[in-house]
Amino acid sequence: MESEVRGVMKRRTLLFVILLALVAGFSIGHGQGKRNRAAKEFMRDKLELSQRVLEGLATEDFDLLIVKGTRLSAMSKEAGWRVFENPNYEQQSAAFRRHADSLVKSARDQNLDAATLAYVRMTMSCVDCHKLVRGKFVASAEGPKAPTLAAVPGLRVRMGP
Repeated sequence: MESEVRGVMKRRTLLFVILLALVAGFSIGHGQGKRNRAAKEFMRDKLELSQRVLEGLATEDFDLLIVKGTRLSAMSKEAGWRVFENPNYEQQSAAFRRHADSLVKSARDQNLDAATLAYVRMTMSCVDCHKLVRGKFVASAEGPKAPTLAAVPGLRVRMGP
């Protein structure tokens, strides 16, 4: 009986994680507008790594989780990650990095449930950050003229690596 309950819980957790991954994939693909090619490629790499983390969770491949989670954490420190210079963006990046590091630690401990929770939190931080960035541009777009990056107070955008 207890093993059946655990099986149902694992399936529900996996379904929830898959749903979040799909939402995150949609969020990343939607609304990128006129970002430069390098930023789009960087975002695509992050999405592919996140999908590989989901694969590692689904297959209980802790080595894969460690490798891909470590890479995601490292990416969050790279120049390509820091497209926006804004305190809120920096906080979102720090939250993502904490969750990625937690995922790696949980994988090293071979704690699938904790790794799954860290992945969900990491994914939510992606979605929250994309909402933050899109929200600023949407708010600017509602004004009388077309949105420009200069219309967002405190937001500076780097266009190159």
